[in-house]
Amino acid sequence: MIDEVEEITDDISDVKIFDVPVLIIFAVLFLIVATQFFTRYVLNDSLGWTEEIARYFLILLGFVGGITCVRKGSHIFLEFAYGFLPLKTIKPTILLVEMVVAGFWSYAGWLAIELAQKTHSNMVSIALPKAYLYYVVVVGCFLMAVFAVHKLISEARKVC
Repeated sequence: MIDEVEEITDDISDVKIFDVPVLIIFAVLFLIVATQFFTRYVLNDSLGWTEEIARYFLILLGFVGGITCVRKGSHIFLEFAYGFLPLKTIKPTILLVEMVVAGFWSYAGWLAIELAQKTHSNMVSIALPKAYLYYVVVVGCFLMAVFAVHKLISEARKVC
């Protein structure tokens, strides 16, 4: 029981400034979905805007939350595969993987810029351009690339 409490408090103490937007987006998404559920199943009359806005907040949660995952190095990866590699090839493999991750997020950010620039329509429910959503995705992708480069540099500095 004490170990579980220590594990939970360790997770809470690891919250950084980059995690605050994720928590806010998650809380707002929860409120929107709760409103959607209440109006649809209790009042039997759904609010139309909740569906679209929940979808956009889910997109935001994915890309802004990805920043935290890349910062902490908690994305899913095949860690067990390193056990099958010779010791001399583990560090170069890790560096190669981090370079690929940084390149991927950089390219995804570039594509998101192109998408945002080509999008000229507004959201259906509220009078905001969809491009705003895509620019948040751009920032998320480039911040993930920055943290991937940071992780690449810290891994390169480690002594085997």
